[in-house]
Amino acid sequence: MRPSKRHGMIVAVQGTQLVKAALAFVFFLIGIFSVSGIMTSLRPELRIASDSVNQAATNLNGQLLYSLIGWENHHFLQSLPESQEKPKLSKMMFNLSTNINLDDPRSLIRRELPGFSIFDSNILVAGEGTNYTNMPMESSPPPEVLKAGKEAALQNTEGLSSKPSNDASVPQLTTDGRKIVYIYFTHTRESYLPYLKGVTDPDKAYHSQVNVTRVGDHLKESLERRGIGTKVDKTDVMANLNKKGLGFGRAYQESRPVVQAAMTGDRDLQYFIDIHRDGYRKDKTTIQINGKPYAKIAFVIGGENANHERNLALARQLHNLLDKKYGKGLSRGIVEKKGAATNGKFNQDLSQNALLIEFGGVDNTFEELKRSADALADVFSEFYWQAEKVGAPAQQPPDKQ
Repeated sequence: MRPSKRHGMIVAVQGTQLVKAALAFVFFLIGIFSVSGIMTSLRPELRIASDSVNQAATNLNGQLLYSLIGWENHHFLQSLPESQEKPKLSKMMFNLSTNINLDDPRSLIRRELPGFSIFDSNILVAGEGTNYTNMPMESSPPPEVLKAGKEAALQNTEGLSSKPSNDASVPQLTTDGRKIVYIYFTHTRESYLPYLKGVTDPDKAYHSQVNVTRVGDHLKESLERRGIGTKVDKTDVMANLNKKGLGFGRAYQESRPVVQAAMTGDRDLQYFIDIHRDGYRKDKTTIQINGKPYAKIAFVIGGENANHERNLALARQLHNLLDKKYGKGLSRGIVEKKGAATNGKFNQDLSQNALLIEFGGVDNTFEELKRSADALADVFSEFYWQAEKVGAPAQQPPDKQ
């Protein structure tokens, strides 16, 4: 017998190749540690912060990713509307690499000016005349104005204590005694300058008696004339902050248990409205409708809660109805607030039907505010009864917590 032959493969590995591979790996590790060291040793303002990464990731939305896929497979692009603007690669790379959006001038200075992030909100729905220079804005009052003992004297209060109108007409539709709207006030003492004697500084427009709670009272009256049971909670959140020695920035944490207790105590409640007053002057917060002045309304949505989309859908419907029935401009639109400089939730994570509504600004009168409250009650009742007519609530009932 002949001896069998074994077939095999001989691999020759030169020592120099192993040395090169080992050196390449070592230099790779050195490079990684060097870059990490440089990034962490830079001055804080030059470092790459988590908010920078977040801003870059925000630019990568679903529409952009869909368009990128379409560049490889043109069948995807055929399903996009013809009116949709195609993303520009150069603009996209510039935004991602610099976190500067040429369509938003705030991006040039948001990290350079201390406190600028207070104004760093997003316009989700722009009302007539609304832009990044006049979005709803609230600033913290000086500590001394939060104390009731040092508040301003009142003026122009004739007629403010008038009783609700005795409208004998019975609404065609009612909630049968159920309270389904809950109105409360996180910044309870936000007031209006025409009623504060000697006060001209918008930051000092606060009062324990004449304030946004009167707007809530009128909104309740107007809603109930339309058959919608409403409860107003006037818990003085700002007084509670004073008692506990807490700052103005803790107001939403203080109002949160108030809302939670209301949810637990009355399961019929479906809609939760936190009423505020904007810090802008009258030229930005007032509009003439049929020859009469109205205080403009703005919707604020917290961008950091699980109910964000549902709350936005509710605000959008009310905004659209206001535009349709009262003309563009009464609603300033819908603004989203989130980030380290703001609450980001505004208790809207407690319900899928939660809104924060700014009524007018520091210079508006209650005559103007009441007209706006009537307009909101009008469109809200239309929205609510239409939803009831089709046999299902427009929004899911709130999650009870």
